[in-house]
Amino acid sequence: MINTKDTPVHPDGTPSNERGLEEVRLRQQAIGVKLRHMFDEVVNEPVPDEFLEILRRADQASSTKEGQ
Repeated sequence: MINTKDTPVHPDGTPSNERGLEEVRLRQQAIGVKLRHMFDEVVNEPVPDEFLEILRRADQASSTKEGQ
């Protein structure tokens, strides 16, 4: 059982440790939303032509080795 006598209480009547946990959860949720947004932006960026050329050359080299 929680000893309410020793538990700090916020002015709204909520125990401070519960209020702190809620603030942490909200902060983590906000970080998660921002990270998902940033990830979606990166995923939707076009692949640079230089990178596509590197992939083409790697595929050609791979198919040449398989043909030997």
